[in-house]
Amino acid sequence: MTGKQKSQIIRLRADGKGYRAIASKLGISVSTVKSFCIRNNINAETAKHYTKTLVAETTFCENCGKEFQQPVKRKKKRFCSDECRSKWWNSHLSLVKRKANYTFTCQHCGKEFHIYGDRRRKYCSHGCYIADRFGGKQHPACPEDVQN
Repeated sequence: MTGKQKSQIIRLRADGKGYRAIASKLGISVSTVKSFCIRNNINAETAKHYTKTLVAETTFCENCGKEFQQPVKRKKKRFCSDECRSKWWNSHLSLVKRKANYTFTCQHCGKEFHIYGDRRRKYCSHGCYIADRFGGKQHPACPEDVQN
């Protein structure tokens, strides 16, 4: 039985419908409806209480504006999909409270650099890492190497 069917059973019980009427309307067996109602203590009176808690709220995605249903008894969703969530956060980086900001000095070129998230980092770029690890001059991509 799906979640939608369960909520429909509760709503129909709140309207005073019997097991047979609900079963025929939803196209499921009478025993399934009856066992669900008995297991969850759903009768005409208690179903009215359940309908208040099971009604899904309709909200709009903060990224695309698409209308979607909030999940019942769960944390409120702000976005309709993971794709919309990622797009919104990537376009609103100023609102992200980043706690793991670090400032280091590159062990190869001596340039100061800022990084988020990796406190073990030693080099400002992959080029400086290669140059320091395997010898040779500083990598051309490093700003310290550019001669004006």
